[in-house]
Amino acid sequence: MGASLNLQGELSNAIDAYVKAISIWPDFAEAYNNMGNTLTNQKKYEDAIATYNNAISLMPEYAEAYSNKGNALSKQGKYHDAIAACLKAISLKPDYAEAYNNMGVAFTGQGEHMRAINTFRDAIALNAGYAEAHNNMGLALLDQGELKESILAFKTALSIKPTFLETRCNLSNAFRRLQQFDDAIACLKETLKTHPNFIEAHNNLGDILKEVGELDEAVSCFKKAYTLEPSFVAAHSNCLLAMHYCQGQTAATLYELHKAWNEDHAQEFQSLWPTHSNSRASDRRLRVGFVSPDLGRHPVGYFTVGLFEHLLKEEVRIIAYSDRNPDALTERIRAATDEWNETAGISDEALADKILTDNIDILFDLTGHSANNRLLVFARKPAPVQVSWAGYVGTTGLSAMDYYLSDKFSTREEEEPFYSEKVIRMPDSWLCYTPPNYAPAVGPSPYKENGYITFCSFSNPAKINDVTLSVWSKIISAIPNSILLIKYGGIDSNANRKRLESNFEKNGIDLSRLILEGKSPHAELLARYNDADIALDPFPYSGGLTTTEALWMGVPVITLPGDTFASRHSLSYLSVLGFPELIAKTEAEYIELSLIHISEPTRPERIGVCGLGVEKKRGGGGGGGGG
Repeated sequence: MGASLNLQGELSNAIDAYVKAISIWPDFAEAYNNMGNTLTNQKKYEDAIATYNNAISLMPEYAEAYSNKGNALSKQGKYHDAIAACLKAISLKPDYAEAYNNMGVAFTGQGEHMRAINTFRDAIALNAGYAEAHNNMGLALLDQGELKESILAFKTALSIKPTFLETRCNLSNAFRRLQQFDDAIACLKETLKTHPNFIEAHNNLGDILKEVGELDEAVSCFKKAYTLEPSFVAAHSNCLLAMHYCQGQTAATLYELHKAWNEDHAQEFQSLWPTHSNSRASDRRLRVGFVSPDLGRHPVGYFTVGLFEHLLKEEVRIIAYSDRNPDALTERIRAATDEWNETAGISDEALADKILTDNIDILFDLTGHSANNRLLVFARKPAPVQVSWAGYVGTTGLSAMDYYLSDKFSTREEEEPFYSEKVIRMPDSWLCYTPPNYAPAVGPSPYKENGYITFCSFSNPAKINDVTLSVWSKIISAIPNSILLIKYGGIDSNANRKRLESNFEKNGIDLSRLILEGKSPHAELLARYNDADIALDPFPYSGGLTTTEALWMGVPVITLPGDTFASRHSLSYLSVLGFPELIAKTEAEYIELSLIHISEPTRPERIGVCGLGVEKKRGGGGGGGGG
């Protein structure tokens, strides 16, 4: 009965049945094992492991209990112990495909993707029809960047088990990584036709739709996901991030939305906040922690690597907690830290305990409500001082977050009541940009050779909304022969291309004046700025890294700041660098500035951003300022 109830999802009733069975037959090892599986499904991993141990004590050669224990240990992030349990199961039962599969999951959690892939292959060799092993191998291949091979693994899993919903989401993620957005969207929409309450599919579909500029539909998907499952924290965070892209938002409206997230998901931990006993001795090095999944080739990486390399090491000890597969910039950041912790797969509770044990004095959140955030770690208050910075565009809403690091341009004084945190303002810009060492040299303005103006935007399509497109159309229309280059990965979606093209046609712009380009290697993207004269900043979500890259490549950026932090990134950078003439106050002025700056396009050799890595700064225009 317990096993049947477990299959039906009646987990509490299943536990009651197992307890009854064990009360009748105390030596019933199989009942302990099955109850452990149900407890694992309930995410009660400690109780599950204790129950598996009861089964093993009754039946010491019970391979299934060892394998299942390994699965529960993996879910706790205890991968070394999980591998040991699975090896014991295999020693007892050498042809046990499930034990190989569970061990592969543990290797994946440790970041040993090739060992994981080989272990999944061992499982498949023992059981070619093992859909879960094919799916897990696909995930490991995806982590390795073997995208086409991962798609093949996911399709094989689905051919064996067509109702394997998790695999459908994984397949869509692989399509997305390959920039095959239309296939990714179609995969999820087809799944939702037959399983309309599949919350992960709604959430993943929202992510992809946002990436191709279908913002309203994306927000609807996120809301559907956490309405179906109110405890679905990630979907709720994704919705908050998406709201920053929407027209009509203000600091006040966004604050209310973020406070609600805190009440729904974080407030429950406040009664459990620990008492901190960090030393207050003034002659010791501060232990400063940074939590992020983005310490690498990501905007956060380019905005933080200079900080890590320039902090005074005799005063600050840098401890990083990274949830990222490493790349070249990750290794550079890692070299600039004192302690580096790989935290992928570690639960929020376990990571909070680790940070508390590490005696961190000040803990920085570098993610906010962006993807793969760890806000529920901060909700547990593992450090006495907690600061949000660099990875998000306004308040987190968390009562556990003490400070928000900003500047006078990004957060106005009258907006401070709309932050759950106390706002600290840097004297200049809130961020420091460090360009990659492969950034190409700045070329001359292409107008001189072309004889016509090339505008550009390399912004996320979610930022390029109908209002922005309408204003850009007026600019293109007013300047004979001018063209607009839009470049971003999401443009590889046919649906997104049609959205952009139909909008320009509606505004009377011939499509011959529009260039749409998809994703390219970063060095090539930077070099493409040498083919543009002026960058047009989108609104209400302005460029972040995009603006600093354009400026570094000598391309002026015309911006229209608004009523949210997200709308003022470019305002901050341009103000600190001394380019107020590029900042508009109204849509009409935004158009006017675009027309003024085409009269004689010029390009400096290099506009240094925020004081790090500056080569040559344009003369005149006011003061600069350090980072």
